[in-house]
Amino acid sequence: MSLEDDLERILDKGVEKSAEDMIKVVEEAYGEVPYIFNYMKKSPELLVTKMLQNGAILRSAKSLDMRTVELISIGIAAAIRCSHCLEMHIRIASRIGITDEEIAAVLFIAGNMVNASVLAAATRELDDKVEGCKICRIENGGCQVDEEENGEGPYGC
Repeated sequence: MSLEDDLERILDKGVEKSAEDMIKVVEEAYGEVPYIFNYMKKSPELLVTKMLQNGAILRSAKSLDMRTVELISIGIAAAIRCSHCLEMHIRIASRIGITDEEIAAVLFIAGNMVNASVLAAATRELDDKVEGCKICRIENGGCQVDEEENGEGPYGC
């Protein structure tokens, strides 16, 4: 389906009926309806726009199969510490045949990325206190890392 098809169907059926239909499609595809979509049923216009966004994202990622999308979703849910998202995506992953070993691998990768993110942010703060080149630590010029023609290094020292 294209965005134009989705918009045409919404115009034909109206926002409320389109929202109901979209919820049914999600339930058929995933075996359940995410909490946020159930909550958004109270505001069909918001639900429809969220579903249009989801559809556009999935169409742009058409080279990714559902298994890959769910594994990515699990990793991101773990990294942002959204327990509700994580629980739901693990259930969906299990339903579509993703093994516990695959889920665990994604969780370990997500944990490693979060760890690296914390370390990168913290060490950058420490580096900001250092004068001179962040790479070679030579202060006030004289950088030894890939010196450019003008004698300054690529890192502004």
